[in-house]
Amino acid sequence: MKKQILTFAIFSLSLLSFSQQTYTIAGETLELKTEIEGQLDLLWNTIDGQYRYFVRTEDNTITELKNTKDNNNSYKEDYKVLLLTLTNGQPTDQLKLTRYDLRNYIDRYNSSVNTNYIALPENPKIGLRLGFSGGITNNPFVGNPDNIKTPLIGAELEFFEARNLPTHSGFLQLRHAVSSDDFLYSTTEFSLGYRYRFINKKAFSIYAQVKLATVNFTDIKFTDANAMKVDLNETSFDVPLIFGIGSDIKVGKTGFITIIYGELFGGLLNNQGNFSTDIAVGYKFNI
Repeated sequence: MKKQILTFAIFSLSLLSFSQQTYTIAGETLELKTEIEGQLDLLWNTIDGQYRYFVRTEDNTITELKNTKDNNNSYKEDYKVLLLTLTNGQPTDQLKLTRYDLRNYIDRYNSSVNTNYIALPENPKIGLRLGFSGGITNNPFVGNPDNIKTPLIGAELEFFEARNLPTHSGFLQLRHAVSSDDFLYSTTEFSLGYRYRFINKKAFSIYAQVKLATVNFTDIKFTDANAMKVDLNETSFDVPLIFGIGSDIKVGKTGFITIIYGELFGGLLNNQGNFSTDIAVGYKFNI
């Protein structure tokens, strides 16, 4: 048994030493991991809490990819200039100094100069958008005989596979329908949902969405048959399949004006007699 443990330890150490090696670069001794090997290699590690990236050419020259600042405190994007030279002009306009972007960029170059090169499978990168909104709702799935409309506020975190124009996304949403003097009903809802962008342009998108699961914390005030005032608090979990539509309109580099018709109809909920009025306008941005 001891022999097996010793063998496993030696094997583990050998793997560790293979994946991470020590280099001396510009007088600095660094331990670096090899991410890609090809015509152009990509090396990297986290050093003193900072990600640092290096490229190694076929003549074994290792150069750091940097993004220094000029006298005006603007980034010079030195790494783009270096990679343009090393890859015979492969475009770097959209290239970011991240492991994900660098790996894909160098993979593309190695594939273009060597037909036998096997590119690494891409790991999907998750993009996030945080949004806030406000609007009105008539709480279409709740008894509301006078069709009273009350304020609605909300926040959400949308997640998707990061690429230029993501078609599919999921979202976690928090919204609160406010009580009013004429309609003593309020609810705070947490929901998990899915969106599909059937019109998807750079300037705007239009999507259908469905809330798959909800948790509601509800407060209802009413007078019962004995003229007694009742304050009822309830918590409920549902799988309601509430469908809606929305649109994101791009403003600036990372921001969007969003318009959401959030509760158009429910697949497993009955409309209580009023046509749905559940509209919110807000702003979301990439994080």
